[in-house]
Amino acid sequence: MSKILFIVPPAVSFDDFITPSDNVRVVKKGTGSYGNVYTDMPLGVLSLSAYVKKYAGAETRLVDFNVLLNKLSGFGFSSFADFFRRSVLEKNLPDYSPDIIAISALFTPAYRSVLDIARICREISPGSVIIAGGAVPTNMYKEMFGESDAFDALCFGEGEKPLLGLLKAGDKMRYFKENSSWITPQKAFNGQLFRHDFIENLDEIPFFDYSILNPDDYGLNPAITAYAAVEGKKQNFHVMTSRGCPFRCCFCSSHTVHGRKVRYHSLNRVKDDLTRLKDCYKAKTIVFQDDHLLANKKRALEIINVIKELRMTPVFQNGLTMYALDRKMLENLKDVDVNHIVLPVESGSGRVLREIIHKPLNLSVVKRVVDDCRELGIYTTVNILIGFPGETKSDIEESRLFLRTINANWFIILVATPLVGSEMFGICLEKNYLKGDYIDCSFKSGIIETEDFDVEYIHEKEYALNLELNFVENSDLRLGDYKTALKGFENAIKAKNDHAFGYYYAARCYEEFGEREKALQYIRTAKKIVSESLFWRKYADKFNVPL
Repeated sequence: MSKILFIVPPAVSFDDFITPSDNVRVVKKGTGSYGNVYTDMPLGVLSLSAYVKKYAGAETRLVDFNVLLNKLSGFGFSSFADFFRRSVLEKNLPDYSPDIIAISALFTPAYRSVLDIARICREISPGSVIIAGGAVPTNMYKEMFGESDAFDALCFGEGEKPLLGLLKAGDKMRYFKENSSWITPQKAFNGQLFRHDFIENLDEIPFFDYSILNPDDYGLNPAITAYAAVEGKKQNFHVMTSRGCPFRCCFCSSHTVHGRKVRYHSLNRVKDDLTRLKDCYKAKTIVFQDDHLLANKKRALEIINVIKELRMTPVFQNGLTMYALDRKMLENLKDVDVNHIVLPVESGSGRVLREIIHKPLNLSVVKRVVDDCRELGIYTTVNILIGFPGETKSDIEESRLFLRTINANWFIILVATPLVGSEMFGICLEKNYLKGDYIDCSFKSGIIETEDFDVEYIHEKEYALNLELNFVENSDLRLGDYKTALKGFENAIKAKNDHAFGYYYAARCYEEFGEREKALQYIRTAKKIVSESLFWRKYADKFNVPL
């Protein structure tokens, strides 16, 4: 029986964890405030584990460093490498003695951690086969092999079939050499082309192997707790009922792993999985991670009916395609207690949507969906990106003015980030627009400079738009829905306990409730923050907030 140790590295760079910037969520620990770490259930690993257990009888274990970082009461390590070695690897690798160590990396901020983990594993467990998979190895294999000799091979695209083939191979090094879904250093630098090996019928993958994790470790996932309108945020389980997306958004690299053809689990399979999650794991909230859940509206409505029958609550973390959110769809969502959805609008500029992002979205649809949601009592968060190559300051201003006209409850303003494998990354390389480290960049820190803007402008604009749309021009406050407005402001304070605008605008809500003492307390806190912070003083002056 082969033994596999799956490792998930932190999805945040060490610098962003240790010294988070002023415009991000932070988590307080005994040794200080640290950057936010997302703890989504690693569905790729859960699928791989289920697949190789069924078809190869493998034994598997999981180490998720995102969970371990979240659970620490303080961070007393000199580096992530020190944390990896001392907290887990030195203690567990010798005892478990895995035949294969498989590192799963989705996002580029994990890149340096992947290299550190592989190096440490090679030192401690020299007899193990060390591999890595996910979006990072698929798109950055030349960089990885150029910096590290710790990997035996990297997987190209989805890993179920390549990993199963590896387990069944007598000569694993020969298998790496001959199989076109495995990347070796020699093949990488000889210009060889690699091939996806997709599972067309997703029902071939067994029920995801949730047994290798502790569901409670994922109950405080900030991606869920950030939902101001979602109640009962624990007992949530992540699922993925399809793979692939046909759209060609310039900023996305998902197609490099899952392809553009949408593949589905059957409806019977989805129902069986959800029923099993409820019966065996007491799941109450189902977090859908599909790239394009609404690709088939009829199927989506049937899944919603299953959710209703099981008396569960769905959350759509990746956003829902705007054109599919007609009134009937929204009414069905409301009928299963969906009271918060993310709308992937991306830009309030029609030109940017059409010519740069390649997103087939008419802005009139945005207004209609937001208004329908408000009428139905569904809280809406609108995702916006700024700083695309080809975008101008005029486009950003056009977007700002449009966004002020829609009555969304909240806006998430992000900086366009050149993910390796995306069209946008290729454009930035070609035009020499990258002015920083694209590996460690995040959606809160820009590294793109064009003929129209520099990094400082985009960074400033991103945070100013956040404050303007969510606080100064908050639609719930403007429309007199002070209870809903307060949820948003209090959530901002939880995410950043020195949020001067959060305290000030929450105070205005308490004034409307007649809770004058609470309002005065919050006003005093806001004024104290502004008096001690040049950062907040600047924005209070910019927006004429009387602090």
